[in-house]
Amino acid sequence: MKYPEWLITKVQKRAQGMKLEGLNEGAGPENPALMIVGEAPGRDEIVSHVPFHGSSGKELMKSLALIGLTRDDVYITSVVRSRPYATKTVFSKKENKEVIKHPNRKPTKKEVLAHAPFFDYEIAHVQPKIIVTVGGTAIERLLGPGHSISQEHGQVIAQAPILQLNTAEDGYEWSTEKYTVIMEYHPAAVFYNRKLTETIKKDWLALKPYLDNQKD
Repeated sequence: MKYPEWLITKVQKRAQGMKLEGLNEGAGPENPALMIVGEAPGRDEIVSHVPFHGSSGKELMKSLALIGLTRDDVYITSVVRSRPYATKTVFSKKENKEVIKHPNRKPTKKEVLAHAPFFDYEIAHVQPKIIVTVGGTAIERLLGPGHSISQEHGQVIAQAPILQLNTAEDGYEWSTEKYTVIMEYHPAAVFYNRKLTETIKKDWLALKPYLDNQKD
C-alpha cells in the first residue's frame, strides 16, 4: 500500500527524535483473506521494502501454506512501520577495535503510538474481516495490555472492537467496527524454541474454519 504524503509527514512528525529507520509500507490486497499484523520491520525489510521478507517471512509463508494461502492472498503489516534500532558499542575481533552497531530491537509504546495513524489508515482501507496478530506487541496494540501470547496463542476473539487512535491523537479508544482477532506466535519464535514448531502448526490449522466461514 502506498501511503499518502500527508500521512507520512504526520507520522514522521509524531516520531521525531525516536530511533527509527526507514519506512516499510504494508502490502497486500484490499478485503484480504487475512490481515497479518506483526511488531516492526527489521533490517531485511527496510532494504527490500517487503514485509516479513527475511527468515521470519519464510516461516510465515509455511504457516500460510498450511491453510491454503500465499502472500498474495493476505495483507501484511505491523504496528510500527520503521525499524526500531539500538546503538551499542562492541569489540570487533575482525577489525580488532570497538565498533558501533545498530541492531534491531522491540519498539517502545511511544513508538507504537507515534505510528498509530499508519495502522488505522490501513484498517480503514483494507477492511479485513479477520486479523491475525503475530507476537505480543501486535496483540497489545489491538486489544490492550494484559494479554500473554504463551497463554493465549491460537485463541480467537470473535466480533470484537480493536483499539484505534483517539480524537486527541494521544492515546487509544475502542473502535465501533468489530473484527475477528486471532492470536498467533511470531514466526521467529521457532528460532528460539524449536519445540514450538508443532504448536504453531496446530494453531494455524485451527484458524482454517474461520477462513472457510468467511468464504461462505
